[in-house]
Amino acid sequence: MMTKNLLPLALGGLAIGTTEFVIMGLLPDVAKSLAITIPEAGHLISSYAAGVVVGAPLLVAYSVKHPPKKTLIALMIIFTIFNALSALAPDYYSLMIIRFLAGLPHGAFFGVGTVVAVKLAKEGKQAQAIAMMFSGLAAANLAMVPFVTYIGHNMSWRIAFGIVSLLGLITIFSLKLWLPNIKPVATPSLKDDLAFFKTKKALNIIAITAIGFGGLFAWFSYIAPYLTNVGGFSENSVSYIMILAGAGMVVGNYLGGFMADRMKPVLAAGILMLSMVLILIAVFFFSDNKISVLILTFGCGVLSMSVGTPINIMMIKAAKDSQMMGAAFMQASFNVANSLGAFFGGIPLVYGLSFNYPSLVGAFMAFIGFVLILIHYQKSKNPETIS
Repeated sequence: MMTKNLLPLALGGLAIGTTEFVIMGLLPDVAKSLAITIPEAGHLISSYAAGVVVGAPLLVAYSVKHPPKKTLIALMIIFTIFNALSALAPDYYSLMIIRFLAGLPHGAFFGVGTVVAVKLAKEGKQAQAIAMMFSGLAAANLAMVPFVTYIGHNMSWRIAFGIVSLLGLITIFSLKLWLPNIKPVATPSLKDDLAFFKTKKALNIIAITAIGFGGLFAWFSYIAPYLTNVGGFSENSVSYIMILAGAGMVVGNYLGGFMADRMKPVLAAGILMLSMVLILIAVFFFSDNKISVLILTFGCGVLSMSVGTPINIMMIKAAKDSQMMGAAFMQASFNVANSLGAFFGGIPLVYGLSFNYPSLVGAFMAFIGFVLILIHYQKSKNPETIS
């Protein structure tokens, strides 16, 4: 059950999730407005992701000595300002720079927010508290992204970013009103923080995320043409089916938290990653029936969110005193997964294969993630082998 203390973190996730994913549905509108091609407009997605990767460690390193509440408010102020400027950008190149800057606070917000959620949680409920924060991301895909995409398509894509900045303002006020004051989290020096991320343990978890989770992005990046060209749905049906995927994400978010609190996170991650392999294979083989496509789309939505929480818990437990930086690096890794999934998933399409082939590529990536989880589990039983 969502508590008032965790609600501001969920609202932040809602705002961040909306700005991250809404651009995907508005690429044709942005391209037409700025007189650029759709592939050029797609670089705006990469620019935001690059901002997440760069900003996550830098802003966390800067903010660790400050109270988490003030840090989260400051990060959301940055987020709000640059999303508002996105709505006012006069040309493609300025929008590219602004989207990079808008991505900077993304990873840091979830990095700090994850540690705050754990501190606010009751004993044995830490994973569910993290899931509560990430419920904002699930809600974004269920409701806000389709709604804002509709507004942006029928009125102006600039209004879409205006709505995102409004969500940022609401988050700022909710953080101020409801998030408790927490003392700065004791952390090692930046040198020690970064030293942890050179260990095999940290690199393995990052690889699990970037490669394994990238499997779902291989499917998700091409879901619209998959639904119309392979599934046989009309273009007007796509937005409604996306809501179905979003509903799966809401279910998956709570499933991941539930499993991670009741079994070892590495076991939960392994079960969910293997399930991801199987469902992506099913997408490839059972795309000729509309009912099966709808069921599989919901299932992929479930797994897209459920696997995130146990992997985050794995990193937090491994990072120990570097938890905040660990959570921030996880967000950077998820964005790397986004880029890798889209890239590798698109390779079959370059060679003229059908739009269900990206899911087969995704299944292979998820299988690599599953193997890496098995390796992590084996080495965690012998800590000296994974330093």
